[in-house]
Amino acid sequence: MARLTDDEVATRLEGSEWRQEGEAIERDLRFPDFALAIAFVDRVAEVAEAANHHPDILVHGWNKVRLTLSTHSEGGLTEADFALARRLDELAA
Repeated sequence: MARLTDDEVATRLEGSEWRQEGEAIERDLRFPDFALAIAFVDRVAEVAEAANHHPDILVHGWNKVRLTLSTHSEGGLTEADFALARRLDELAA
């Protein structure tokens, strides 16, 4: 899968809760409690495994989750990252 240009990344991020951080995109989420944060992480794991595209996941504080997406084999962002980001947005809704 081809790496996206900076302009393509910027276009895909418009109106999104994701932000670019270097060669990745990140999104922070906050949940009412720890159990709901972990339940969300479990759902992310299922979707990521099915897509064979795995985000970095950071659980911090007691109710916060940070998701980071990048296609390591391409050294940056690809359409696979944005496809998974859209799916993860659906989970978070």
